[in-house]
Amino acid sequence: MIMSRIEAPRDQDTGTLVDRLLAGLPAEAVVIDPDVTVAYANDMASFCPSGTPAAVVLPRTVEQVQHVMRVATELRVPVVPQGARTGLSGAANASEGCVVLSLVKMDRILEISPVDRIAVVEPGVINATLSRAVNELGLYYPPDPSSWEMCTIGGNIGTASGGLCCVKYGVTAEYVLGLDVVLADGRLMSTGRRTAKGVAGYDLTRLFVGSEGSLGIVVKAILALKPQPPQQLVLAAEFGSAAAACDAVCRIMEGGHVPSLLELMDRTTVKAVNDLAHMGLPETTEALLLAAFDTPDPAADLAAVGALCTAAGATEVVPAEDAAESELLLQARRLSLTALEAVKGTTMIDDVCVPRSRLGEMLEGVERIAEKYRLTIGVCAHAGDGNTHPTVCFDAQDVDESRRARESFDEIMALGLELGGTITGEHGVGVLKKEWLARELGPVGVEMQRAVKTAFDPLGILNPGKLF
Repeated sequence: MIMSRIEAPRDQDTGTLVDRLLAGLPAEAVVIDPDVTVAYANDMASFCPSGTPAAVVLPRTVEQVQHVMRVATELRVPVVPQGARTGLSGAANASEGCVVLSLVKMDRILEISPVDRIAVVEPGVINATLSRAVNELGLYYPPDPSSWEMCTIGGNIGTASGGLCCVKYGVTAEYVLGLDVVLADGRLMSTGRRTAKGVAGYDLTRLFVGSEGSLGIVVKAILALKPQPPQQLVLAAEFGSAAAACDAVCRIMEGGHVPSLLELMDRTTVKAVNDLAHMGLPETTEALLLAAFDTPDPAADLAAVGALCTAAGATEVVPAEDAAESELLLQARRLSLTALEAVKGTTMIDDVCVPRSRLGEMLEGVERIAEKYRLTIGVCAHAGDGNTHPTVCFDAQDVDESRRARESFDEIMALGLELGGTITGEHGVGVLKKEWLARELGPVGVEMQRAVKTAFDPLGILNPGKLF
């Protein structure tokens, strides 16, 4: 429906498009060299088609973004907003003949207020850069995607990203207080607030978080900050089965504990990390559970959780004594995706979130699917919030194996829905999961979401072909 309302520019119109863009932009902000623009065609997702951009624009100001959208509206040209392209759903993939609007050069931290506990930033600010800047003032910005050294705040907002800390601190949406957004026709709109409380009107701020650039272009964000917590300590627990590890997760959460991190790695992931980094993790372990606390007395919390792990059947429990030991234990988890990619050269990273009480069933189901399709599928998970990342390892040059990989991916998503979960906990929908979004939402849900899209983008020029 949305794609039918726009038409990519014909070759003879490309010159007109570029001329119109250059009328309000510096020459260095507009890139049309195909050897360069091809680098902006994809994010990091597998099996997601992309088109060839007509131009890539790298604005530095809000006014320049507004100019791009006015030109795009007049010429009916699709616009695909991008950050660092570290996404895993194809949400930043170019449409044929589009303008790629890369916001990476809008990278200023405009304000950090310790009193109001907010940061005001442009969309191109790197997550880690912001985190370090607020740490220097005794503050903390919790959302920490695995790609935090590369990914941008704008991209985090677009995909409603999460990270390792979500079990205690929540996802990006919970830290976005207000936004400045350039709409499809070039108008600038402000949403939300910089106050601690505020309930005026519909919550349009939350609507834009996770919209994947399909409703408007975020050009400024007001983010909530927290006081910097104490240094966390980590515990590692080894289990003889994934079911026992998932039982421990349930015991920890039922017991009222609030870990700052609760991560799980299955045996396939543990082996992959050992093969890559020779970390000496026990090859006999079926699941490794990592728990962390950043409380005033983390050692006491780790002792209590360690006892619960032992009661659930842990074969060994190793609490760290200091920050250095904690970092060493976490290194294995951080290497998980890199290690799994090394198994076959290509991976499809799923992002299915299920109720914590069904986590064990999810892991058992993934193991059955791996056997059915004769594939290596490793699972690492944000176990504390039920967000699993089954990672399908395959050889992209093997046509049959690639087919089986795609089919297994779909079966994993179906399993997640059957268990009362969702097709994505933090990576977004993009191209990769849009048919599954329709299954999860149902026809009435899809109809209402499309109505929202039409209200903000009546011509359908913003990131067409994504989500629906």
